[in-house]
Formats: sequence, structure tokens, C-alpha cells
Amino acid sequence: MRTKLTYLFLFLISVANSLNAQNNDKDWVNLLDKDLTNWDVFIGVPHTSLELEGYEKGDGMHGTPIGLNNDPLNVFTTTQENGETILNVSGEIYGGLSTKKEYENYHLVFDIKWGTKKFEPRLKDKRDSGVLYHAQEPHGQFWNVWMRAPEMQIQETDCGDFFPLAGVSMDIKATKRSGDGKEFWFYDPKGEMRTFKTGGDGRCRRMANFENPHGEWTRVELICIKDKAYHIVNGKVVMVLENAKEYNEDVATSLTKGKIQFQSEACEVYYKNIKIKNISKLPKNIKKQL
Repeated sequence: MRTKLTYLFLFLISVANSLNAQNNDKDWVNLLDKDLTNWDVFIGVPHTSLELEGYEKGDGMHGTPIGLNNDPLNVFTTTQENGETILNVSGEIYGGLSTKKEYENYHLVFDIKWGTKKFEPRLKDKRDSGVLYHAQEPHGQFWNVWMRAPEMQIQETDCGDFFPLAGVSMDIKATKRSGDGKEFWFYDPKGEMRTFKTGGDGRCRRMANFENPHGEWTRVELICIKDKAYHIVNGKVVMVLENAKEYNEDVATSLTKGKIQFQSEACEVYYKNIKIKNISKLPKNIKKQL
């Protein structure tokens, strides 16, 4: 039988846990509001299939981009749902929503859910988006729309893959195995360390698929500490990346900070709970997986 002292002890523990949770919440910065005040929009080249007068069209990649903070089709908008701000990405034109600030040594968290619409030039492909980190200006260095950056892929069944855009590289432990009927490099903690670089072996696939089914929200996290990064899907570390570098005329320099950019890439996608906090070491629940 519990004594009054026991109940008092349990009450004090509850209060302490509540205060710790509140303090931890205060460390997080919400990046998403209804007016997108923390973000800039850059819209790329409209595809010839679009009904859009007054702008040069192309294949979506080659041509003249619409440019900075000019979004005639409202590719990036927000709505309110059950008291939450939802980022709506229409996907009609390739585009990027990039933070106005640069970040380093951080933990980024967000939820993602796929919509139904798809557009040229990816009507027959998987629904696709992505998050660029340590992104370096100017805009439009990759396909006349996105910045130079490592990319954490956000794609149906492929969340957590790595792509190096416009002159970057990262080192990843990987092994080659079959996927979609072909041979690909997959992250493997016991694999050989390899450099995945723009123009070479670029893509490295996540360890496994931990996404929720289409129509459900999936929690994705990105942790960057110095030149290392961790891609996390629904609490599972799906890739560890090291030695981030960017290249200018083949001269490599360490890449440890930059802007964060969310992609519009020919499909409808939704994001919410986009928040970030500064960190200096890995959270315990992540560290114990390594």
C-alpha cells in the first residue's frame, strides 16, 4: 500500500519531468508560420505543359527560372488545420523554399505527407521532394532552381536517400545490393566507406524503408553536427554521412553550415511541425542506434 510519502515522491517526479519537457520544448524554434516569414521562395523553369502566360517555358530544368520571391502559381502556400500550420507544396513547377538564415550544429524535425497530384516531367515517376542542407547560394545552381547542397531525399519509399547537388560530396559506409531490379549503393553501417560526389557515384540509398503508408504523416529528422549528418525516418537512423565538402574549381572545402531548402518537384506534398534547435551532441535515442 502506497504511503503519503510515496505519493509525494511520485508527484515531485511528475513535476520534474513536466518541467524538463517544457524546457526541452523551449529549445525548439518553430520555422513554419502562415506567412512563411522565415523563408524565401525561388521558382524554377515552368514546364511547357503548364498554362502560364508571360514566362518562358522549357522542360522544367533547362531555361530561364521565374526567380526569387516570385510565385505566380502559388507553389508554396500554407493552410490552417486543427490549429496547425500546414505547408502546401503544389509541385507544379520545380522550386525551393529556403530559410533566410544559415544554420549549423542543429536538429531539424518535420512531418511529411503525400498528396495525390503529379505533374510533368514526372507524371510516371514516384512522388518526389527533398530537403537540402548546408545549401550555398546562389540559387539555381542545379537544374536552374536549387542551390548547391547535400540532399536528404524525400521520395515515396526512398525517404533518407542521399544526393549531392551541384558540387558537393559526403562519405558514407555502403554496400552494393539489388533494388528495383538494379544494383545500387545502400547505406550499411558495416560497409566500406565511400565518397558519394556530384558527377560520380552520386546517389546512396537509405538502409531500409521506414515510411508510413501513403496518406499518413511520416516523421523525418535531420541532425547535422560539424561535417557529419544523420538521416532519420520515424525514429530510425537510415543513414550516417561524414566529411561534407563543397567544390569550387575542384578545390574542396569543409561544409558545415548553410541554408535549409525544401523542394517542389512535380508532385503535391504537405509538411508540418517544421522545427529546429541547436545541439552539440547526439540525442541518446539516436546515439544508441549507432
